[in-house]
Amino acid sequence: MNEAALAPGRRLSQIRQALGLSQRRVAELSGITHSAISTIEQDKVSPALSTLQKLLKVYGLSLSEFFSEPKTDTTPRIVVRPEECVEIGSLGVSLQLVDNGAAKRALAMLLERYEPGASTGEKLRHPGEETGTVLEGEITLVVNGQRFHLNCGESYVIDTGLPHSFTNTSDRPCRIVSAHTPATF
Repeated sequence: MNEAALAPGRRLSQIRQALGLSQRRVAELSGITHSAISTIEQDKVSPALSTLQKLLKVYGLSLSEFFSEPKTDTTPRIVVRPEECVEIGSLGVSLQLVDNGAAKRALAMLLERYEPGASTGEKLRHPGEETGTVLEGEITLVVNGQRFHLNCGESYVIDTGLPHSFTNTSDRPCRIVSAHTPATF
């Protein structure tokens, strides 16, 4: 079984151990409690996207590196089929990264789906810029403490260095297409 096929918690545990880090040290570096890291590594809970980003930052990995299958073909694809997208979301938030297998990218694109009540969790923060359009439903976007309610057809452009989050407070799914630069996912 390859590493990317492992349960997320077990994969996080293997990465941590390969780097020679204790759970306590990772807790110090990430700002996540030792008990939370232990629970995640035992696959008792799935980490929120913001929590996963904090852990991967400590490990020096992007979300796409964490979730991708090892590449055997080094030629980037031109056409990316739906089943080739890399799922990097969790807990009612589907974030499908359109990944063509290129080692370096300047731009990342996500196909996002938020189930009713789903949220990205704590405020996300990563260097760059993001733009997106709500394709279906509605979403509440919070940027640097300011709330914005977006409906189908509306778009946003944000500085992702500012704390931000997405929450679906409606009773129906929300779909968004977004692009990010630099490609930190």
